[in-house]
Amino acid sequence: MSVDAGPEAGTRRAAMLEKLAALDAEHAKAVEGGGEKYVARHRARGKLTARERIELLLDEGSAFLELSPLAGWGTDFPVGASVVTGIGVVEGVECMVIANDPTVRGGASNPWTVKKVFRAAQIARENRLPSINLVESGGADLQTQREIFIPGGALFRDLTRASAARTPTIALVFGNSTAGGAYVPGMSDYVVMVKEQAKVFLGGPPLVKMATGEESDDESLGGAEMHARTSGLADYLALDERDAIRIGRRIVARLNHRKAVGVPGPPGRPGFAEPEQDPEGLLDLIPVDLKEPFDPRQVIVRICDGPGPGNEVVFDEFKPLYGPSLVTGWARLHGRQIGILANAQGVLFSEESQKAAQFIQLANQVDVPLLFLHNTTGYMVGKEYEQGGIIKHGALMINAVSNSTVPHLSIMMGASYGAGNYGMCGRAYDPRFLFTWPSAKSAVMGPAQLAGVLSIVSRQAAEAKGQPYDEEADAQMRAYVEQQVEEQSLPFVLSGMVYDDGVIDPRDTRTVLGLCLSVIENAPIRGTDRFGVFRM
Repeated sequence: MSVDAGPEAGTRRAAMLEKLAALDAEHAKAVEGGGEKYVARHRARGKLTARERIELLLDEGSAFLELSPLAGWGTDFPVGASVVTGIGVVEGVECMVIANDPTVRGGASNPWTVKKVFRAAQIARENRLPSINLVESGGADLQTQREIFIPGGALFRDLTRASAARTPTIALVFGNSTAGGAYVPGMSDYVVMVKEQAKVFLGGPPLVKMATGEESDDESLGGAEMHARTSGLADYLALDERDAIRIGRRIVARLNHRKAVGVPGPPGRPGFAEPEQDPEGLLDLIPVDLKEPFDPRQVIVRICDGPGPGNEVVFDEFKPLYGPSLVTGWARLHGRQIGILANAQGVLFSEESQKAAQFIQLANQVDVPLLFLHNTTGYMVGKEYEQGGIIKHGALMINAVSNSTVPHLSIMMGASYGAGNYGMCGRAYDPRFLFTWPSAKSAVMGPAQLAGVLSIVSRQAAEAKGQPYDEEADAQMRAYVEQQVEEQSLPFVLSGMVYDDGVIDPRDTRTVLGLCLSVIENAPIRGTDRFGVFRM
């Protein structure tokens, strides 16, 4: 399939590179943790950083799919929310890794830490991943306890439910694990504590003194040796951090964990071919103005497997002449079959909605995961379309997405507005993974449209009261609303709120999706034939 990004490619590339530079700067903030001063102090205590611990834990040379690195962006809390989460391979097993960053306020949990860990736990649960907690945290950030206490309790509930579902949970305790944080090792299947470093107690010496008048020290109250010899909370006593990581890897090696889905494709099928088009060209595709459409087939040929034995064509398009503003079809990615739904011209009409519902049903019949590539302004409005049944047809598509049981993956490339976000499996519809390009925007509607609607409503209200309309104030209101909606719909804002799993470089899309497709094979992939009532 030959593609051409057009004469605007240079302008588009320059705009995307500028956005990627901004993304790199924000990711750097998360990587630096609490900053040079606190990292140096942490190292002076002979301790590894959270990311160094992760690197030693994972199999050498394996990938780490970091999740929600921008959590907390735009808030009063540091970018990253004082915790690192992601999926990595340990002794050949894909595991969810959750590592407190003690250089950020002692690793204390804030409201965004809770949201980020909730999302990690959800991914682990849906994909049947063992979880490894690298623990060193002072517990809750007490200044925000009101926002943490009630929802935070579910973190411990999730640990027990994971164990009940036979997805192992492991805690490697490197330092403090106090108050509610003590329940992370308390509710994990396996617990490793580092000698003379781990401190696990519901109440530290000051709290015990206040509550009971008892004098105690850290070691006798909650030290690693005490828990290994006396309380029995520690299953393994590690000599140092590296020994704890070695023990953790040994535990995973003995889990006898097996994927639910075998090697994809028929027996003897050779490996996959690289994309037909260079992924570097993805930077040339996204228009600076998202109102300008682009052909998603140009994305597909740059992220999916190229033609080869067992994969004669890159993309088998389904219903290419019907509902053309939504592209649907079958492809392979890293050897795995997927179904793709990709917005072509932005607007979803009745034909596109019906086409999508049928295609989702077909994918469920053959147990094939679905990939949604977002660039939609939503469902079409207007008298003609309302009379033609756009509501019931949009509902048909959303019904199909809501009840489909094959795994869904979503990539927000451009616009993702209104109910179009729902129909294309936005965050509210629980895709297994959702990643965003720096070019993406998501809101109830576009900034100009939303400001215009408010202007019309205000103008009609003034007319109904027989009052003159203040055009100058209207212009100021529209400018303010457009700016506000524009800012709130940007990917950093949405990622900071943990409404996606990360903002990624478009060129990394194939690799990220390949990792995700491998992860979802840990749980059975079964489609459904049970949907809600389709209004025809």
